[in-house]
Amino acid sequence: MTLHLPTLLLLDISVLILLGLLLLYVWSRSGGEAVLGFLAATLLLAALGTAVLSLRSWGWVGLAVVLGNLLLKLAGGVGWTVMRVFAGRRPCWPGVVAGALLWGGLCLWPPFMVSLPLRVTIGTLLVVAYACLGAWELWRARDRLEVAILPTVALLLMHALFCIGLLLADGGPALEWIWNEQTSGFMTWRLLEALLFAIGLAFVTLAMVHERAALRYRAVANRDPLTDIGNRRAFMEGAQARLAACAVAGRPAALLLCDLDHFKRLNDSHGHAMGDAALVAFGRVLVRSVRQHDVCGRIGGEEFACLLAEADAAVAAQVAERVRRECSELALQAAEPVSVSVSIGLAASEQAGYDLAVLLAQADRALYRAKAGGRDRVELYRD
Repeated sequence: MTLHLPTLLLLDISVLILLGLLLLYVWSRSGGEAVLGFLAATLLLAALGTAVLSLRSWGWVGLAVVLGNLLLKLAGGVGWTVMRVFAGRRPCWPGVVAGALLWGGLCLWPPFMVSLPLRVTIGTLLVVAYACLGAWELWRARDRLEVAILPTVALLLMHALFCIGLLLADGGPALEWIWNEQTSGFMTWRLLEALLFAIGLAFVTLAMVHERAALRYRAVANRDPLTDIGNRRAFMEGAQARLAACAVAGRPAALLLCDLDHFKRLNDSHGHAMGDAALVAFGRVLVRSVRQHDVCGRIGGEEFACLLAEADAAVAAQVAERVRRECSELALQAAEPVSVSVSIGLAASEQAGYDLAVLLAQADRALYRAKAGGRDRVELYRD
């Protein structure tokens, strides 16, 4: 198959400019998402570098070889930065410009400028290096990133493998760049692959950014803004999932329903700021007192709940007592120290089964008994 190289070059430049401008627009509408800004810069630099390379057909060979490839190597460094920033790391500016500086330095060496195979080999290896670095940035952060990174990693590695394979299969004299109806196999396929790679890179990066934003919005929607623990919706969803897992495995589960004592009096006597401080402090106590896989949440004004997975009534009673004791040891700072206490109702799957509504109802009855019995105590639901 033969392709008209100048037409393919024009298409490549046009698509790169279009994608770059669209990403600039998306970046401006996203509140300054750095990943999108760097990606737009990558595509626009690549478009500019490719356009400068096209000046070769007008006889400006030296300018095209030096400046065009320098811009393309800079685009590769910025492309690596796209993945580095997405992985939560700062741009490494020396690394960004290293490829361009290396190319510029080699262009000062006469044997390098007169050897087309050497220039193509070095240029291709720099492209491969930046693509592999981008894939490595995502892969090393795979445990922290909660989004699907495999499509992007695969795309970057395929880009690197294609460049290496093409270099090995079409080297030497066949690399001559001819602009008169003849085509160079290397440059034709290189431009075609670069076009497809740019489109794919824009798509997978946008997908990752969108997925991460959706996860962040969901996390914010499921957090209580005051105590920074789960809200009622997050607790209900998480508790249902934990109960279902315990039911399948035949493991016990228990639910703690906690209510701060005399909270209205605390607000009336010391102000709402002190009440908020009490809620925040108790939220920390609750999270600190349970295991990482337990589900906690603020489900009402001064009411908190915690679903203890794989814990029977005896274990849950120990946890509840630890929460109650640590809460009683809190001393909020005001004109004089203010103490806080909590009443806790406990219900277990031994009696309620794995129905969350039943567990909540039984724990609520146990909480009522704790309040009626003098507060600052733990009560287990009993028929």
